[in-house]
Amino acid sequence: MKLDDTAKLARAQGATEYLVLLAVVLIIALVSIALLGFFPGMASDAKETESKTYWMSATPIAIVEAGAKAYTTDPTIVEPYIRIRNTGVYPIRITKILAASASVNQTYNGTFVDISSYAYLGPGEETSFADTLHFAVPQDREFVAFAIGSSQCTNNARLCGATSLCNPPGESSKGVFVLKDFGFEYIAYIEGVSITKRQIGKDLAVKCI
Repeated sequence: MKLDDTAKLARAQGATEYLVLLAVVLIIALVSIALLGFFPGMASDAKETESKTYWMSATPIAIVEAGAKAYTTDPTIVEPYIRIRNTGVYPIRITKILAASASVNQTYNGTFVDISSYAYLGPGEETSFADTLHFAVPQDREFVAFAIGSSQCTNNARLCGATSLCNPPGESSKGVFVLKDFGFEYIAYIEGVSITKRQIGKDLAVKCI
């Protein structure tokens, strides 16, 4: 056999081995996707992990801690908790919480309070949105989220954009709470100029307590 023929044979053998390895990798990927779809809990956990990783590293508004708890009397209602941090280099003032083409511009603590009246954050500063009844936070700054189509979306502290709730009907687990296209509207104070911006990122997915 000539030297050129030997080289051609080696290249052909290498190409065949590469195709076999590629096929094995694709099969493993397909099996993994199928398993995640077959086991809903695994898919939910993966979504929660992805959401947490994204929002903890987001800028200028990062979510450094999150939780969710269902109302005991209405399975379409969830009370979320988010602790946020200004990870940017300029002061900001949050004016709205956004999700699924909806928004809230107030929270509730016995009376309705504009988010913009207290959510001013210098670089590195934090604040939280939550109900002290369910979460260990300094002050009630409650907003509630409803499943799409809920008839109770009647005030500015209720965000009607949840696609997954904490107590799914017929499920024994508490579930994962999901708000799609989650984000914030805020004012950035940049060198004496006030600029209104929006930060919309990945879905907010939180394991319920």
